[in-house]
Amino acid sequence: MTIPGAAVTTSEFGVYVHIPFCTHRCDYCAFATWTDREHLVDDYLQAVRADIERTAFPHAVSSVFVGGGTPSLVPASALVEVLEAIPVAEGAEVTVECNPDDVDVDMVRTWVAGGVTRVSIGVQSMTSHVLGALGRRHVRDNVARAVDAVIAGGVTTFNLDLIYGAVGERDEDWVSTLEQVVALGAPHVSAYALTVEAGTPLADRVADHPDDDVQASRYEIADDILSAAGLENYEISNWARPGHECRHNLLYWAQGDYVGVGCAAHSHRSGRRWWNLRTPERYIAAVTSGDSTEASGEVLDAATREFERLELALRTRDGVPLEALDGAALPGLVKRRGDAWVLTRNGRLLANDIATRLRVGSDASG
Repeated sequence: MTIPGAAVTTSEFGVYVHIPFCTHRCDYCAFATWTDREHLVDDYLQAVRADIERTAFPHAVSSVFVGGGTPSLVPASALVEVLEAIPVAEGAEVTVECNPDDVDVDMVRTWVAGGVTRVSIGVQSMTSHVLGALGRRHVRDNVARAVDAVIAGGVTTFNLDLIYGAVGERDEDWVSTLEQVVALGAPHVSAYALTVEAGTPLADRVADHPDDDVQASRYEIADDILSAAGLENYEISNWARPGHECRHNLLYWAQGDYVGVGCAAHSHRSGRRWWNLRTPERYIAAVTSGDSTEASGEVLDAATREFERLELALRTRDGVPLEALDGAALPGLVKRRGDAWVLTRNGRLLANDIATRLRVGSDASG
């Protein structure tokens, strides 16, 4: 299907693999994950592999991201069998998310032998009481052990994933977390403001909801410390050393095409979005019976697709074309870089508001 306003097809094509199993559900988490489905792991992975094998890929895959849930909970060899079914291009980026408590050298070596090139470790905080406030149960000291295992296992590009703004977190806690992350030599750091999602335990604890001004201050602290350590902000919530940017996320931010496999996984192809059946049981049943795993989908019209493309681009260091924004009306929030407007740090803090001023039209499609 050709969608009006569709972006030019490139050689970049991604695959997202969803692993929905966890030992514990964090208080802020609204993802499609389950803590009582361990008995489904083998059947689920077999279904994911079968789903991949029946998928028609337009060409070799440039990036794979295995997320969850907790992918490091499933046997490494079984996960590799899933990855081996994906037709990856030479030099493809293959990322696996993991919990610090799960990782050991043998696990990482098995992943690497199966094509994994990048690992993302869910750190969130290096302060025990903040981890407790987030409902996280991993042991803080296991973060350093996990980093050592990742490096010893043969992975040179890894990400440490952080969350700021939890109740009880002080500036000194956040500074300590960032300084420890830098000391661990992380070439990529993601730092996200804690968000309150409906239906989560955090949503019910109104007194624990984050403060916007505090989160803005924490963001500035993160940018100061990470930038001083040589990590460049290349998307609002992501910093990396040159050459260590996450290609899979860059694909998302460029409104690229990708297919999601596994329950609740989302896909995008030439302006059409769709998402899979939410529960692992229904997903397994659909694959086993040869039925579609799609739960629902939508086709974006040209204007919506263009706005989303600009909104995503605005979040990155590449910015948006000059025609897409009245930069003169946003002093201190955007700056001109060549033929683009890019957000300043103050602008990053107000990105959602600035996005409402984007101009959608044929003259802003460059």
